[in-house]
Amino acid sequence: MKKFILAALAASVALSPMAASVASAQGRQQERHTTVVQQRNGNVVHRTAVRQQMPQYRNDWRKGQRFDQHQARNYRQIDYRQYRGLRAPPRGYRYVQSDRNVVLVSNGGIISQIFAGLIR
Repeated sequence: MKKFILAALAASVALSPMAASVASAQGRQQERHTTVVQQRNGNVVHRTAVRQQMPQYRNDWRKGQRFDQHQARNYRQIDYRQYRGLRAPPRGYRYVQSDRNVVLVSNGGIISQIFAGLIR
């Protein structure tokens, strides 16, 4: 009986972050609105409109903030050798693109430096 309870507890702990991320991803993608349009022959006609939310991109990154790749336009990891003015990133850091900017981000996601307008 103890093994069954421990297995159920472990499964619920392991699956709870996955369920939360799926729910938040679904909430970000769609927004539903239900309105009553009119009444015909005693029947109420409901209309449901589904509107896709556009992602909110950021271009005002600041040093010390947490970098979220989902809010960066044209996000990709950059090879520093292809751009003049970039040196090799320190251990534990990487260069990423956000719109026309190059951002030096730690592996933990904290912004260390921003090179504005480096990419054409």
